[in-house]
Amino acid sequence: MHKTSPIIKTATILGYLFLYIPIFLLIIYSFNESRLVTVWSGFSTKWYAELFRDKQLLQAAWISLRVALMTAFGAVVLGTVTAYAVNHYRIRRGGAVFNVLLKAPLVMPEVIMGFSLLLLFVAMEQYFGFVQRGIYTIWIAHMTLSVAYVTIVVSARLAEMDRSVLLAAKDLGAKPLTIFTRITLPLIAPALVCGWLLAFTLSFDDLVIASFVAGPQSTTLPMMVYSSVRLGVSPKINALATLMISVVTIMAVIFCLLMMRWERRRNRP
Repeated sequence: MHKTSPIIKTATILGYLFLYIPIFLLIIYSFNESRLVTVWSGFSTKWYAELFRDKQLLQAAWISLRVALMTAFGAVVLGTVTAYAVNHYRIRRGGAVFNVLLKAPLVMPEVIMGFSLLLLFVAMEQYFGFVQRGIYTIWIAHMTLSVAYVTIVVSARLAEMDRSVLLAAKDLGAKPLTIFTRITLPLIAPALVCGWLLAFTLSFDDLVIASFVAGPQSTTLPMMVYSSVRLGVSPKINALATLMISVVTIMAVIFCLLMMRWERRRNRP
């Protein structure tokens, strides 16, 4: 039996401690009574109450949540269609160029993407007059970024599929829509869930692109947090971060349970 080297074990433990000790400290200090973030003066939950009384922060959180949900669902639909087209309908002319354009947002700096989209929206507003920067411009910008990630995830799953199952269904007279909904879609469901979570996280966490394309009435939560931190860290930010960590942890646990259940069903004889 292969044994792990003590050096690798030590490096792994140090790596996890480096990642998670700041998170645990943040959670602990979210219950600090003192206004000073790094000075412990007693246990209190008043900053959670202050957080829910901050209308600007709650409005920013609601905007980020709306945009993230819209981005996640839209990116899954467009990314799945794109991945299906790339895997099942080989593009002969311009295929290489299409793949490069599809994967460009993965390697392009967010500052460049945000600035280019800002110029696009400003030009459209000047010439057409119906594009105003706000929630929908943030949504379009986040969709541009997220579709590439979803397409890569779904494409990897489609490439692993057994084509003989699809061909057998086609030989038995199943229509393309039936094959997609009854065979392809259930098989790629884990990839769709992964893509949805990835798109949601990218959108909800984005600061750079949203800073370029957001309007004056569409401040997102990362923008609000960044502005608050620049003026001095407030204990309310610790409380907000603790709630976000809790939500993400619950979502991750639910996703892991669903994946384990799906694996058991697939391996069941």
